[in-house]
Amino acid sequence: MFTWFVAKRLFSQGGSSGRASRLATGIATTGVAIGLAVMLVSVAIVQGFQHEVQDKVMGFGAHIKVLNYKSFGQQDAAPIVIDDSLTARLAAIPNVASVARFCTKPGMLKTDANFRGIAIQGVGQDYDESFIRNHIISGEMPEFTDSASSGKLVISHSTAREMQVEVGQTIYAYFFEQTVRARKFTVAGIYRTNLTDFDNNFAYTDLFTIHRLLGWDSQQYAGAELRLKDFNLLDETLLRVVNEVNHKQDAYGAYYSSMSIRMEHPQIFAWLGLLDMDIAVILILMICVSIFTAVSGLLIIILERTNFIGIMKALGARNSQVRHLFLNYALLIILRGIVIGNLLAFTLILVQKHTGLVTLDPEVYYIEAVPMLVNWWWVAAIDIGTFVVSALAMIVPSFVVSNITPAKSIRFE
Repeated sequence: MFTWFVAKRLFSQGGSSGRASRLATGIATTGVAIGLAVMLVSVAIVQGFQHEVQDKVMGFGAHIKVLNYKSFGQQDAAPIVIDDSLTARLAAIPNVASVARFCTKPGMLKTDANFRGIAIQGVGQDYDESFIRNHIISGEMPEFTDSASSGKLVISHSTAREMQVEVGQTIYAYFFEQTVRARKFTVAGIYRTNLTDFDNNFAYTDLFTIHRLLGWDSQQYAGAELRLKDFNLLDETLLRVVNEVNHKQDAYGAYYSSMSIRMEHPQIFAWLGLLDMDIAVILILMICVSIFTAVSGLLIIILERTNFIGIMKALGARNSQVRHLFLNYALLIILRGIVIGNLLAFTLILVQKHTGLVTLDPEVYYIEAVPMLVNWWWVAAIDIGTFVVSALAMIVPSFVVSNITPAKSIRFE
């Protein structure tokens, strides 16, 4: 208690004993604050980026897909029976939020002046269209069904720009098989997600139209898309789906198979996973900066207070007590740096989150502004980790006081 009381008194003086002590205290506090702020902001950016890109990828594809085994690696999907019985069994699996049938057919969009290849996905009333609806920038997302043709098409902004069409205009789709089949659509909505590989290749219409174009039996579809309540339980849920359908045959002898979105887009999720390494590198570098500045500051403070240390020892203070005094002093510096660092970090995070001040090129980064995601567990871990590691680093320089003798130090200027 004595050493803590003296340390607080010294700290409250703000290094009034000398200019070097004030400067050292300020540098140590600033080093800890900036290091902590950089760590918190960096983690918020990386996790925000991972969250935004992952949500967009999952918006285009379901968390889990049930397909015909022959569809793997093929552009044209093979049919598989997705009847009401199978849909009910899949929906009954724990953590499954919804099950939606779908069909996809590659074709070519054409206007009088332009044409381009595209995959048109047919969706019905059970399809979770919230993702596309939230990214509509012009027009609307129609209420597609599997029982009637709507004659409407939803295309991406990049497709609309290349085809030079707007909402309400007519566009033709051609499908090539033994003969060329054409369908006339009205552009009902234009969406933009900035995921170039997806925006350039997908359009949406009703399930009824695509199903008829494929000419399959009434119960045959390209597959079923499963969306989960908790994405963190993806692997566990996939195992249940595998046990339910994999290696089983439908009425036409086709084999069921299933895959998760991580299996469908491994390169994207591997890339997002590599960002965790960036977080680790940043944390290590910034903690080293914080430790270096704090240790340097403590050594300067000890050096300038050599006379004070000699007086304390002359009055009977033991080396351990003097060391604890300066350790407590260093802890107060670290705590102040952590408080300032948190205030600085959250100020920057809130400004960016609500204003989007720092923008990005969506063609490269898939998003228009630097994203911010605050994970309070990470905040607590970084704060506590910074305090503990910095405090432990102070132990070694505190032993310098053991080499200071009262006789010489009292005469020290």
